[in-house]
Amino acid sequence: MLQGWIQIALTLLIVVAITPFFGKYMARVYQEQRTVLDPILNPVERLIYVLIGVQTRENMTGWQYARAILYSNFVMALLVFLLIINQAWLPFNPTKIGAPTWDTALHTVISFITNTDQQHYSGETYLSYGSQMFGLGYHMFTSAATGLAVAIAFIRGLTGKPLGNFYVDLTRTITRILLPICIVGGVALMAAGVPETLAGPVVLPTLENPNISQAIALGPVAHFEIIKQLGENGGGFFAINSAHPFENPNGFSNLIEIVAMLSIPTALIYTYGLFANNIKQAWLVYGMVGAIYIAFIIITAIGEYNGNAAVNALLGSTQPNLEGKEVRFGWAQSALFAVSTTATMCGAVNSLHDSFMPNGGFVTLSNMFLQIIWGGQGTGTAYLFAYLILAVFVTGLMVGRTPEFLGRKIEKREVVLASFLILLVHPIAIMIPSAITFAFSQQLAGISNPGFHGFAQVIYEYASAAANNGSGFEGLGDSQPSPIAVASGAQTTITALWWNLSASFSILAGRYIPIIGLLFLADSISRKQPVPLTTGTLRTDTGLFTGVTAGVILILGALTFFPVLAFGPIGEAFWISQ
Repeated sequence: MLQGWIQIALTLLIVVAITPFFGKYMARVYQEQRTVLDPILNPVERLIYVLIGVQTRENMTGWQYARAILYSNFVMALLVFLLIINQAWLPFNPTKIGAPTWDTALHTVISFITNTDQQHYSGETYLSYGSQMFGLGYHMFTSAATGLAVAIAFIRGLTGKPLGNFYVDLTRTITRILLPICIVGGVALMAAGVPETLAGPVVLPTLENPNISQAIALGPVAHFEIIKQLGENGGGFFAINSAHPFENPNGFSNLIEIVAMLSIPTALIYTYGLFANNIKQAWLVYGMVGAIYIAFIIITAIGEYNGNAAVNALLGSTQPNLEGKEVRFGWAQSALFAVSTTATMCGAVNSLHDSFMPNGGFVTLSNMFLQIIWGGQGTGTAYLFAYLILAVFVTGLMVGRTPEFLGRKIEKREVVLASFLILLVHPIAIMIPSAITFAFSQQLAGISNPGFHGFAQVIYEYASAAANNGSGFEGLGDSQPSPIAVASGAQTTITALWWNLSASFSILAGRYIPIIGLLFLADSISRKQPVPLTTGTLRTDTGLFTGVTAGVILILGALTFFPVLAFGPIGEAFWISQ
């Protein structure tokens, strides 16, 4: 037991140690200050700006920034959709995989362009190497860079600066942050045993019967895996994601993947502190989020270590819950990975979340409901400060202070936008499709478990889609037969069609409506004239206010989603304990 807790503690210490260094570097990148990569990348970036016709000094309004995101994302999605549905005759397809069904291709493209990477297919049997490398891999970089660009534009707006230029932010994010780290991280993963090859599957005889052959899938996995983790993408090259030994072979690769997953969202809070000239507030917010995150890790890890009471009664001793887990990771690293992947909205998994004890189901769902326990790639940080704006307003009303944030008044427009983002869009994107699914459960749901757990499976799928997380409880009938099976006569199902289309609705609503709202909110604040500090100003860089903000976050999340948690993991916990 002690060894597991030590592993968790050391991993978190590494993340905390790199936060200020990485946060400073990102601040220098987005403030266009000198970095060590300037001699190499300045000429490259100038060429890119000339080719796409961007004026680097041209600042955008909130609506212009949002329009640029929508237009560019649409064009990129269309290109990758055409690539995937034509993969059968395109190169880099050693296994000769045919075209997927239109609805799975549509869901896949929508999922990857939005940084969700929810997968209703098995990568090794559904997509060619070309589709994974040039389609999904391309989206992994651009979707992550889009989220970071939104966060930086939001931070600029909060601190009274112009929002900047989307195309410049997108370019600098890819060239100066994502690509350099992915090159180093990809090499490290190859050294750890992750393959990087264009060779086809290896055919070998099985151990049980030498006369029967099996095909072991390979592929260009290492470079795919590192951007999957660093960019909070989460989509696996193989069906079982980071539980697969070719994606995550050992403890060293697991450490690299967890640190990569946590590094950008944690450091981005420190970057905010540099933009705002208030490192104290950054560390207070960091500590608040970190405290909730650690509490969630403890809750999950205790549940997995203690195991299932019914199973323990049969065994006559307490055993960890290892169902759905890789032995090489055990209960501790599985729990840490599960909490981290849903906290950061990454969505990668090194164990089956469907097999976790109710503690784990409660935590993973809560992470996706709140969306700010580190949060998605960039957008999670923006959500966090939207909560701070709500906390400023609520606290100001309670104590009779002027609602101000960073020297700018918080008025009706800002409160309406923040409330709309946090309290309305996310629940709608989860609850409406869930209600339809439950109303026609026989025709649409494809639930593999009855009762509380089956309820949680459906809610988890839509929460994962709306939060742009992409992980799943699984156990749902959301996968269609692979193109190989379709060629042999297997039929697609209405259940898979429903999951593809309804999840696509939740993904789009959960991604683009909040992005537009965040940019409008930042634009509105940036245009306000700063007001001087007075005795009536509510300071936001104190421990007391940070504690109030934590209360606001947890209360709003509990009030919105507690009934869902009660019918899901909480109800399951009471049922198991009987």
